[in-house]
Amino acid sequence: MRSSANSVWENKDSYHVIVVGAGHAGCEAALACARLGLKTAVFTLHIDHIAMMPCNPNIGGTSKGHLVREVDALGGQMAKNIDQTFIQSKMLNTSKGPAVHSLRAQADKQAYSNGMRKALENQEGLAVLQAEVAEICAENIQPEISSEEGKYAEEPGTQISQGMKRVTGIKTVSGHFYEAEAVILCTGTYLSARCIYGDVSIHSGPNGLSSADHLTASLNKIGIPTRRFKTGTPCRIDGSTVDYSKLEEQKGDVPIVPFSFSTNPDEIQKEQISCWLTSTNEKTHEVIRKNLDRSPLFSGVIEGVGPRYCPSIEDKVVRFPDKKSHQVFIEPEGLYTNEVYIDGMSSSMPEDVQQLMYTSVKGLENARIVRPAYAIEYDCIDARQLKLNLEFKSVEGLFSAGQFNGSSGYEEAAAQGIMAGINAAAKILGRDPVILKRSDGYTGVLIDDLVTKESHEPYRMMTARAEYRLLLRQDNADERMMPMGHDIGLVDEETYRELLESVKRIEAEAERLKNSYVGPTEPVTALLEEYSSTPLSSGVSLAELIRRPELDYEKIAPIDPERPRLTARERDKVNTLIKYEGYIRRQERQVEQFKKLETRVIPETFSYDGLEGIRKEALEKLKKMRPASIGQASRISGVSPADISVLLVYLKKYAKENG
Repeated sequence: MRSSANSVWENKDSYHVIVVGAGHAGCEAALACARLGLKTAVFTLHIDHIAMMPCNPNIGGTSKGHLVREVDALGGQMAKNIDQTFIQSKMLNTSKGPAVHSLRAQADKQAYSNGMRKALENQEGLAVLQAEVAEICAENIQPEISSEEGKYAEEPGTQISQGMKRVTGIKTVSGHFYEAEAVILCTGTYLSARCIYGDVSIHSGPNGLSSADHLTASLNKIGIPTRRFKTGTPCRIDGSTVDYSKLEEQKGDVPIVPFSFSTNPDEIQKEQISCWLTSTNEKTHEVIRKNLDRSPLFSGVIEGVGPRYCPSIEDKVVRFPDKKSHQVFIEPEGLYTNEVYIDGMSSSMPEDVQQLMYTSVKGLENARIVRPAYAIEYDCIDARQLKLNLEFKSVEGLFSAGQFNGSSGYEEAAAQGIMAGINAAAKILGRDPVILKRSDGYTGVLIDDLVTKESHEPYRMMTARAEYRLLLRQDNADERMMPMGHDIGLVDEETYRELLESVKRIEAEAERLKNSYVGPTEPVTALLEEYSSTPLSSGVSLAELIRRPELDYEKIAPIDPERPRLTARERDKVNTLIKYEGYIRRQERQVEQFKKLETRVIPETFSYDGLEGIRKEALEKLKKMRPASIGQASRISGVSPADISVLLVYLKKYAKENG
């Protein structure tokens, strides 16, 4: 560390780490740093809106539930907080294989925010401060700009300061300076934010909160170019004006499955609040088509690029003209408010058009809009400016996480936040960075995609993005990630010991099932007939029965009196290990091949100048990206397998020349 630990603790304006923003990324980053023993401050524009949910107040969902479980296994807070504040919980995709099972919980919006604020304010070593950060302070440590860094000067509209820099702290709008050895940017959608609907364009953050209007210029000045993205949110309506008799009720699951591995399932079983399903119709679509000329999305008023996988309702109507209806979910905002969220109908239409549009939907004929829908534009970065540890390549000690990195979603933000916090702490503590591989978890896929691949829209996590998703299930996130969390110092000894004991029980039970045999006895025959399963002519193992599509671990319990007592989570894991053993083994072999490329490290001192046989486009991208390994290089858009083959030859030559 540049300053002594004692001086940092004694100086109230000096911190080891400063986190800018207290959204879902900022909360996880700040908690991780403080829990690792570093004096940490998190700055927020609105201390009453920590971990706010300006869009849909839910946590999890398809692929996102995987991220929440991984954050929990690493020692994060999101899963624990939603377990205490949910009002409905459902496991999605249960009709499909275990790789895509994803937990989703509707939150009490205010309770979730309050719970996270309590966690931050009561964390030792963490200060929660309300102020707008206006400047990132940095000093030059490398006067001459390199050819790779010079590539960023090609970005339009940015002022590039020459040379490599090192962060020294931040200044607030008042001009007050706070010293820091690392700064983590978690600004979400607040930078130079603009909320738009119809002809209305307001310079504000989400939900009418103030935006951060000074930081972008400071970032550009120190060599960090930004770009404009957009996202949107549907209106909120008064739930007492909804005719629920016309809607399809969507109840929560019983029993309730917790998100956090540390949550006792028995302690969260409670009465749940229903969500409701309806749909748009031709009348809705006609209202939209007649008013497209008034939509800022199509008139050019909105400049930012929106998420392709979460389009506004007007975008859906234009892109899918033959589709007669689109699903609309009516979801409560909390226990102590009548507001409900209209999921599936985000919009930036004028308010009078919104009124016609929403009231055309079955069950919403008399709906009263409490808060109109809007689109929000904001400044963010191309995350290819970052290393795999989420540190800027051009500014040492400056890290970035969340929607500022060009992603979308609370869960994606939290996953980046905890990793940025872990790596900022590692840098200060003199430890090696923690780099998650794509085969380690969805968090590894998320970060690798963001910093390696070119993205022209807000990035959203999907199960299809994970090549090894059968190995990266949400149910085994603890086995995959908790050893890392323990090694890092965020998972305590007792929790880790419980994991190891659970893994032993699961493995022992799987082995027992492979070596326990049954024959065509009367009880066995009766059970097979009950599930229309082929009768036995000779003895088979219990594992072989479980692998039958119509059977599983729970169903064969009546013919397996020797089975031990396991938790519901352990029983599910046993079933998956047995049922999908062949597929799991195949993916494990694929991962071994993948690791060979990932372990072929490209030294930071390796020069791409003068390399022949690599296409010009590929060479330019390799120079700009400076990939850490052959595996990462192979995932850069525009770099072909032939380019990689030539690069391997040069790397072999480089290794010989440099010992």
